[in-house]
Amino acid sequence: MTSMSVRDVLIIGAGPSGLSAAIAAKRRELDYQVLEQGTLVDSIYRFPPQMVFFTTPELLEIGGLPFVSPYDKPTRAEALRYYRRVVDTFDLQIAFEEKVLSVAREEGASAAGEGRMAADDGDPLFAVETRSSRGVRRVRHARHVVLATGYFDHPNRLNVPGEDLPHVHHYYSEPHPYYRRRVVIVGGGNSAAEWALELFRAGAHVTLVHRRPELKSTIKYWVRPDIENRIKEGSIAARFNSCVREIRRTSVRVAAIGAVDGGPGVGEDELAADAVFLLVGYHADWDLQARAGVDMNDRRAPILDPATFETSVPGLFIAGGALAGMDTGNIFIENGRFHGEKIVEVIAERVNGRSGDLI
Repeated sequence: MTSMSVRDVLIIGAGPSGLSAAIAAKRRELDYQVLEQGTLVDSIYRFPPQMVFFTTPELLEIGGLPFVSPYDKPTRAEALRYYRRVVDTFDLQIAFEEKVLSVAREEGASAAGEGRMAADDGDPLFAVETRSSRGVRRVRHARHVVLATGYFDHPNRLNVPGEDLPHVHHYYSEPHPYYRRRVVIVGGGNSAAEWALELFRAGAHVTLVHRRPELKSTIKYWVRPDIENRIKEGSIAARFNSCVREIRRTSVRVAAIGAVDGGPGVGEDELAADAVFLLVGYHADWDLQARAGVDMNDRRAPILDPATFETSVPGLFIAGGALAGMDTGNIFIENGRFHGEKIVEVIAERVNGRSGDLI
């Protein structure tokens, strides 16, 4: 019989939801480990350096630790500093640059050894296979798993020819490299609007392509009049009711929505493009969830108990943006940060046979 460590819970993802779960696990004296494929709050880290949050500082707080900012809306840099302070304050146990490849529930496994709770014969446990940034693979075991992976790692694709060309991007960062360059932005939400404005002000020639007749209603209230006025005056070109048919090395073929089914060349136009940004949203790791056995609805959201966030796989929970399915606009740090606490409360009751009083 092989001896192996079995933790009470493995938390996958070191974003705000995962950190919140880790804080709760530590307070309830659970044997936990956080696994993060990149760096701390990796999605926030990959936001543009100049980004400002839509929300106020206190709505980003976790673990009761105050987020103090001189601004009504905090910056990316402030958020990164705050979450570093969270990890240091609670001395959280995180393994960075360790990507989860699979989550499998094992029946009839037997374990004993380093973990605080050894699994008895026939007791189910999870085997979580990971790979480090240096290519080292390992398998970790736990009684429970919390998926808090967010959705920023998986951009929605248009599935058109040329989408994988090197000048095509699904994320944006600094506008400076695109000075006096021709840039096509596909999308009609906050990311598309803000990046179009930043590029325009950095001297780029910007064309916005959106499949709807107008920009999304969810655009930040201080951004909307700015982008609408720039489009109205012609500083930013806009092609509404249009979709991309093909991306070429120096241009983008677009077609009017009503003409898409009319055959090649019908209602088409070709836009010059030195760079293309496909900012049409992101989604959770549906493949990882499906391979773990999680049932999903027709919007690709996991089917779970709304009171506990437990999925159709007993012992497997999902927190934060990873549970949004296609409707990512419904989950933010502001509400996702509370999921981990509720999940860990359930796990603590199962592990300890009690409510798990805070220490």
